Amino acid sequence: MNQKLFFTLLIGLFVLSGISHYAHFGTILEFIISALAILMVAGFLGKATESVAHYAGQRLGGFLNATFGNAAELIIAIFLVREGLFDMVKASITGSIIGNLLLVLGASVFLGGLKFKEQRFNVQLASHNSSLMILAVIALGIPAIFISTQHFSADKAKLLSLTIAGILIVAYILWLVFSMITHKDILADVEETTPDHGEEAAWSKSTSVLFLVLATVMTAFVSEWLVSTLHTFTAKFGFSEVFIGAFLIAIVGNAAEHSAAVMLAMKNKIGAAVEIAVGSSLQIALFVAPVLILVSTLFGPTMDIVFTPIELAAIAVSVFIAKSISKDGTTNWYEGALLIFVYIILGISFYLV
Repeated sequence: MNQKLFFTLLIGLFVLSGISHYAHFGTILEFIISALAILMVAGFLGKATESVAHYAGQRLGGFLNATFGNAAELIIAIFLVREGLFDMVKASITGSIIGNLLLVLGASVFLGGLKFKEQRFNVQLASHNSSLMILAVIALGIPAIFISTQHFSADKAKLLSLTIAGILIVAYILWLVFSMITHKDILADVEETTPDHGEEAAWSKSTSVLFLVLATVMTAFVSEWLVSTLHTFTAKFGFSEVFIGAFLIAIVGNAAEHSAAVMLAMKNKIGAAVEIAVGSSLQIALFVAPVLILVSTLFGPTMDIVFTPIELAAIAVSVFIAKSISKDGTTNWYEGALLIFVYIILGISFYLV
C-alpha cells in the first residue's frame, strides 16, 4: 500500500472511530469502525516495530513490540481491577497467554512457512523460553491447588498471592538481564548473525521510536473504544463473559502484536516473530498478572492469583504444544496449522461453557 494512502486511512479511521465512540453512532456501527481502525493501527505498530528492530536488533525489537503491545492491555486491566472485575481480568490474562502462544505464533509460523520451507531461530532461546513458560504454569497452578484446601484462610491466600507475584516479577527482571545483557550474544537470533544489507529502514531511528510510541497510544485508545462495544455487541449473539474475556478482549488487545509478528515472519524474521508471540505471553504471565495483583491492593480487596481449572487447563495445553513445536529452533507451516487448530478447539470449548 502506498505510504501516503496508508497514513490517510490510518488517521481517517482513527478520527472516525473516536467520533463514533463519543457521538454514539450505535453499537454495531461503532464496532465495525473501531475494528477497521484497529487493523490500520496494528499495521502502523508493525511497521514501526520493524523499523526500530532494524536499528536495535530483532530480539530487542520484538521485546519492544511485546511491551508496547501489552501496555494498552495493562491499562485496560487496571481499570477493570479498580472496578473489582477480577474474573474478567483473569479471563483476559488467560486469553492473552493462549492467544499469543497459539494464534499469534501459529499464524506467524503458518504464513511464514508458506513462503519459506523452513525457518530457524536460536535453539537456546527456544529452550529458555520453554523453561519460563513451564515456570508460568507452575506459578499459576500451585496457588489454585493449595488455596482450594480447607487449611487456607483468606489472609493466607492473600499472602501467597502477593508472595508469588513478587517472585514472578523478580524472575522476569532477571530474565531480561540474562537475555539482554549477560548472555545477549549466546541468545542472538539466527537472522541477526548475518546482517541484511538489502533492506532499508522505513524511517530514521528517532522517527521510528516516535512512531512506535504514537502507535501504542493510538492502540490504547482504539482498543478501549472497541472493548466498550463488545458487551452489547456480543450479547446479541449470546456470548458468555468468559468467552468475551478470554478470546474477544484478548484478540482485540493483541491485534497489534498479531500484525507485527506475522509481517516479520513473512520476511523470514521468525526469531523476532517468536520473541513477540512467546515473549508477550511470558510478559503477561510473569509481569503483567503479578503487577495487577499488587495494584489491586491500592484499590481495596487484593485480587488473588487463583485461576479456574478451565483457565489453567487452557494455559497448560497452550504451553505444552508451543514448547513441543518450538524446542528445536525450527518451524514450518504445518506446525503453525497445529497451533491454530488447538486455538480453535479451545475457542469452541470456551464458547460452549
